[in-house]
Amino acid sequence: MLAGEYVKIAINKPILSIKELQAMFFWDPTYLLVIIGMAIAGWASAYVNSTYRKYDQFTSRKGITGTDAAKYILAQSGITDVSVTTISGNLTDNYNGQTKVLSLSEATADSTSVAAIGVAAHECGHAVQDHVNYQPMRIRTRLVPAANLGSTMAFPIILVGVLLSWNQTLINIGIALFSLALLFQLVTLPVEFNASHRAIQILSDGDLLTPEEVPMVRKVLGAAALTYGRRCTRHLPAITASAAVVRRQS
Repeated sequence: MLAGEYVKIAINKPILSIKELQAMFFWDPTYLLVIIGMAIAGWASAYVNSTYRKYDQFTSRKGITGTDAAKYILAQSGITDVSVTTISGNLTDNYNGQTKVLSLSEATADSTSVAAIGVAAHECGHAVQDHVNYQPMRIRTRLVPAANLGSTMAFPIILVGVLLSWNQTLINIGIALFSLALLFQLVTLPVEFNASHRAIQILSDGDLLTPEEVPMVRKVLGAAALTYGRRCTRHLPAITASAAVVRRQS
């Protein structure tokens, strides 16, 4: 065979299509959403931590602790049926509407930093929501069982579907369960924003912090809001990747 014939064969050979190249390298355009979601989640986590550490260095001029602030805010809001307790951990603060317990992490409860007071005030914001029967919070509470089920069972069901010769029914059920968890996080966003807004309002109207310290708390709570957005982006990549698998097998 002459060299010219090699050239002719190479020229006449059909070029692979974009779809064929994607299949060859297991690539799907929706994977871009996974990469973007992971990048946003990583940036949000780093920003939240750096902002909290920054304002954790500022001691409130009045020297009150996170626990003192929480009790003061609850009293000012006319809430008498909520107890304040300390739990282990760092930034594990939470409010339980069923037990009427506002739990502050050790890093928040005993700290006199502006950041700690902001975190305590945010949890008090949830207690106020409960007190005034804030409906989005009620909706979120009703979604908790479904969200827990989705977070726990989604991936195992998808994995079983893959192992059973790519059973589309099981895979679709898994994606639906992931979607329930994402829905819960989307409903959580306005609840958390509202709690932070209430916290800022209470601190601005009260005398716990000086006018110079209130903007610091606002920045801490603004950064914390990214945490809830990060939780949404944590579920979105899982749904996107699962959908990409279904598309490739279709």
